[in-house]
Amino acid sequence: MPFDPCHEELLDTLQQESFDYFLHEANEANGLIRDKTAPGWPASIAAVGLALTIYPIGVERGMMSLQHARSRTLNTLRFFAASRQGRGLKDSGYMGFYYHFLDMETGERAFNSELSSVDTALLMAGVLCAAAYFTGDDAVETEIRQLADMLYRRVDWQWMLAGSTMLCHGWKPRSGFLPYHWKGYDEALILYILALGSPTFSIGPDNYAAWLTGYQWKTIYGIEHLYAGPLFIHQLSHVWIDFRGIQDSFMAGKGIDYFENSRRATYVQQRYAIHNPYNFARYGEFSWGVTASDGPGPAGVTIDGVQREFHDYIARGVPYGPDDGTLAPWAVVASLPFAPEIVLPTIQAFGKLHLREVNPYGFKASFNATYKNGQDSHEIGWVSPCHFGINEGPTVVMIDNHRSDFIWNLMRNCAYVEAGLRKAGFAGGWLERD
Repeated sequence: MPFDPCHEELLDTLQQESFDYFLHEANEANGLIRDKTAPGWPASIAAVGLALTIYPIGVERGMMSLQHARSRTLNTLRFFAASRQGRGLKDSGYMGFYYHFLDMETGERAFNSELSSVDTALLMAGVLCAAAYFTGDDAVETEIRQLADMLYRRVDWQWMLAGSTMLCHGWKPRSGFLPYHWKGYDEALILYILALGSPTFSIGPDNYAAWLTGYQWKTIYGIEHLYAGPLFIHQLSHVWIDFRGIQDSFMAGKGIDYFENSRRATYVQQRYAIHNPYNFARYGEFSWGVTASDGPGPAGVTIDGVQREFHDYIARGVPYGPDDGTLAPWAVVASLPFAPEIVLPTIQAFGKLHLREVNPYGFKASFNATYKNGQDSHEIGWVSPCHFGINEGPTVVMIDNHRSDFIWNLMRNCAYVEAGLRKAGFAGGWLERD
């Protein structure tokens, strides 16, 4: 099923519609971005980081005026710079980190959420991206860079080690550090790189080496790669960092880079869907994408004589699960730079499922064609009622990285990212420039 060039317009539409999420699901005054389209839902700091990343794309692609992008970015950075940092239950953050969820209006901690190390890293990636783009010498762009630098320098990554050799998942004001640490290949790759690159509270190469000890090299469907089950893990750090041709010690030992690894992981996803070991509906060559996503559960349902367990929002993965038949079209789009030859026809196939009808923000977050009940209004089964900022952002950026390397080129000019990569032992490729 070759991709029809005339459907290039579908990418244009998906990028514009996903970009619109950040225009409308936002508080213009403080720059906070709603985590998902549900009534009364708070902001997600990861979504804010993605917003700061896509505003430059919006300007360059004519989806947002430069004046609006400058204003929104400055308001966002001013809010985070002025928001309360402390141990109070309603503070926005502490030790330079921020809570996973913040109230859209007040910016106070929401949902009793944790001070999140990885979500703060995603926020800081967006902060640094803004500084890399707004390079003018006028007062607005100068202040953007100054605030961005202050926010990044303020994060005490050493404190988040919590006495361990590996970074902790987070902290809560009453109970302290969470009992989990980032070890092994996951979305924390960018966390470690930013923590290594800090000029103020940097962690050391030994901490990165400790993280590497959890890596699992597997052969799945005849494809050798660094394993992680959910597809988003193979994408999220790549939103900002161009891993083509650069290698740390682990990847050098395997003779590939993280970009090639993500390409292989994308093919594993497709082959899993073709194999379809649990006989889920609509899995196939051009219908795949198992990742962290919304779902129809929790529910136990007998379907065609088979007892099925369905989950709500959970990190689904292949081939070892969990998997309940839920697919996420956005996750396929976010793999576009790695394997366009299988991603483009899959996007085209998803486009025929009417997942964008009466729908302002591109593909719905996820769908499950196996789960059907009399209350479902969609022809293919259960479809998520919500959109999520953490899904919409990678859609915008990875379409652009596929087409122009725009964000990757911006972030190559970030001295902190380059320092973090070098301290982690990365070499080769664009790091060898004069």
